[in-house]
Order: sequence, then structure tokens, then C-alpha cells
Amino acid sequence: MGRIRKPLPVKLVVPMLSREERLFKLAEEALEEHFGPVDYRKGFFPFDHTDYYRREFGEGLLRNFIAFERLVDPGDLAAIKCLTNELEMQWSIEGRRQVNLDPGYVSLAKLILATTKNHAHRVYVGRGIYAEVTLCYREGDFRPWPWTYPDYASPEYIAVFREIRAIYLSQLRAQGLTR
Repeated sequence: MGRIRKPLPVKLVVPMLSREERLFKLAEEALEEHFGPVDYRKGFFPFDHTDYYRREFGEGLLRNFIAFERLVDPGDLAAIKCLTNELEMQWSIEGRRQVNLDPGYVSLAKLILATTKNHAHRVYVGRGIYAEVTLCYREGDFRPWPWTYPDYASPEYIAVFREIRAIYLSQLRAQGLTR
């Protein structure tokens, strides 16, 4: 029998979608109230990999990424996703979101994203939330799975998560949590 151990803390990331750059800043400020300072931000990437959100958001969506200085317990992912859903609803107009917040985390081995949608490759983590291993880290880089969304499999997004992982690894080393 294996020994039960507390997992390493992970790097909270929040990829965001919106048509308005000011909403990225508003979301970042609201999230900082809960999770502390942002230590990584990158964007704005045109979101043109799918038209999935076109009906709700319209044309001209942009993607932005932020990550937080304070590391979190991976077991908190469901609560974090519930919070981001509440924020999305606060900023909705006539039932249509103005910003989409997709929290997840980077660990040494993977990128996990939270979702409310069940699927064969997602695991239930509580409170109506599922977790997906969107990218895995092997052979020195992040690699997509067959189910990885095309934007997350793109070289641009993988470069973002590579940068975030490097910050995370430095944080773990500074705390003596890894070699």
C-alpha cells in the first residue's frame, strides 16, 4: 500500500477570453483579491481556432493568460472554478458572458483545466466541476493529447505554459520542494 502524502502546491493559471481588453484587467483585479498578486501575464492572442463562442460573445475574441505568485492546493480547483463562474455571471449582460475565465493549474507534469462539462477524459472533482489533463509535460516540453483543444495545442500557447512552468519550478526550488 502506498503512503498518502500531501501533493505539491501548484501554479494557478487563468486563461481568459473576451472582446474587451478592459475586462481582462477587471478580471485580473477581482482574482487578485482572492489569490494574491499576478506574477505572469501574456496576451492578447486572437481567438480564431473555433467559432464555439461566437453566438455568445460575437466576433473579435482575444485570449489572455495570467498566473499567480501564490501557489495553491490542487484540491481547491473545484472551488476556484465555482468562483470564476460567479465572476463571469456578475459581468454578464442579458445572460451573455462578457468574459470567459478558465482556471486551471500547472504542475511539473501537466496542465489541468477545470470545466463544468463531463466527458470520457475528464474526472469529477466535486461541486459540479470536472478536471481535464489538457497538456502533459514529457521529454522536456508540454505535449497535447488527442482531446486537447486546438488552441491549447498551438505552439504559441505551449510556449506560454512552458514559461509559466519555468516560474513554477523556480518557486518550488526556492521553497526547497524540489531539486
